[in-house]
Amino acid sequence: MTNKQYSREEYISLINDTLYSFVELTGGEEDMVSNAMLYSLKNGGKRVRPMLVLEFCRACGGDVEAALPLACAIEMIHTYSLIHDDLPCMDDDDFRRGMPSCHKQFGEATALLAGDGLLTLAFSVASSAKLDSSIVVKAVKLLADCAGHLGMIGGQTMDLQHEGQDITLEQLRKTDALKTGRLIRAACVLGCLAADADSEKINAAVAYAENIGLAFQIVDDLLDITSTVEELGKPIGSDKENEKSTYPALLGFERSKEYVDELTQDAVDSLGVFAREGGFLADFAQKLAKRNK
Repeated sequence: MTNKQYSREEYISLINDTLYSFVELTGGEEDMVSNAMLYSLKNGGKRVRPMLVLEFCRACGGDVEAALPLACAIEMIHTYSLIHDDLPCMDDDDFRRGMPSCHKQFGEATALLAGDGLLTLAFSVASSAKLDSSIVVKAVKLLADCAGHLGMIGGQTMDLQHEGQDITLEQLRKTDALKTGRLIRAACVLGCLAADADSEKINAAVAYAENIGLAFQIVDDLLDITSTVEELGKPIGSDKENEKSTYPALLGFERSKEYVDELTQDAVDSLGVFAREGGFLADFAQKLAKRNK
């Protein structure tokens, strides 16, 4: 029997309602950091990662609502990384999605703690999933591995080290596979784990994730050149200002656009094992490739 198909809007509503409910306001002095956490969680976002968790779970025949804590956990980790990315010691951005960055709204110390709070809360939330305990353990370990020093944080470290340097395409790909791609990969695999999917489907999810993850980063690089502050919701030209190597700089603008199309097609092609249940994911990959913010 085919599982209920959700629209993107239904997914976003489900994710947001659940996500915000996990941040408790007590009326005490600690609400300063709780409000900063909620501010950043509520500051827009496409909910790409949690949506991938839920849709891969659904496509594998799992219970979407049971996977919600895993979806919310990965969005908390993503949001914490953005709070820290915007800090003056990192990318030093004053705006995020058209609103003041967390540190501009609440101060640097509170923003730092808000990021720490979301990272910590993510693991509490993930561990609360009503799934078999062995699946929960695998999911928590996957989140930790993908977000840690050999995953996203490792990629962010490499990104900072490469500023002002001429690096190769292979170095850039490796950096982005960790910095951006690793959490996207985690999201896709988490959905499969939540549905107790077989290795064939997990491998297909990994292939899909690696392709859309790289395409996502290339589109980001392109938008940093072509978009406006109003469309993007944050300063443009920051890659050039921070002397970062980008795909347009290494490959040229047109070749970078072609590369996005190739990666997106490879992602779609990897979904054959899901048959008709892969339709949402194929459309999702295409929409990510054509996004303007």
